[in-house]
Amino acid sequence: MVQLTDVQKHFGSHHVLKDVTLSIAPREVVVVVGPSGSGKSTLCRCINRLETITSGSIAVDGVDLPAEGRALAKLRAEVGMVFQSFNLFAHRTILDNVTLAPIKVLGRSRKEARAEGLALLDRVGIADKADRFPAQLSGGQQQRAAIARALAMKPKVMLFDEPTSALDPEMVSEVLDVMTSLAGDGMTMVVVTHEMGFARRAADRVIFMDDGRIVEEDTPANFFDHASSPRAQAFLSKILPH
Repeated sequence: MVQLTDVQKHFGSHHVLKDVTLSIAPREVVVVVGPSGSGKSTLCRCINRLETITSGSIAVDGVDLPAEGRALAKLRAEVGMVFQSFNLFAHRTILDNVTLAPIKVLGRSRKEARAEGLALLDRVGIADKADRFPAQLSGGQQQRAAIARALAMKPKVMLFDEPTSALDPEMVSEVLDVMTSLAGDGMTMVVVTHEMGFARRAADRVIFMDDGRIVEEDTPANFFDHASSPRAQAFLSKILPH
């Protein structure tokens, strides 16, 4: 579903992604972990071309990322993205946030988009908040609305860039529960996160990045219990409870 080949990314003289090659199968859940500044979020943002790569190639469902124009808009419709900050339109209701793109981009009728939007809000557990504005919701509810908004485009792939890092601890689990449910339903997902419990529970594969490179990739059980690289072992020793 997603293929990265020899991807390089520079910000000026700073080499952020180095020789990244990665294949993600349909229905696979890949969790990307690593220290701050290791290139995780940049990798995520390159997959839907929010960041342009310096060299190499990225393909989604067999199609290379287009440079710009309508082809890029079509790709972005097929690759949902959920950010750290919820990026909801503050002046629109939650339901309007969810239905806007299906109406404007996919050409759905208002009635059809509304019915689908309410079903998605029900799926993420906030159907009763459809007519509220973002400021009237908790952070966890806003992030669940952002997930519903991404799902409304019926994406082939969902990207999550540290979706719980801006949330109070008690709100984290409600968002992770929705993501775990999506994984169980077979959504292809790339998740950048510090939530190791989610990685253990929901990932098919864990990717460990450091200094712009993929240092290690394995099943959650093997990675967390038998990490082979000294760098991954050092990382896990600092973040996992002793």
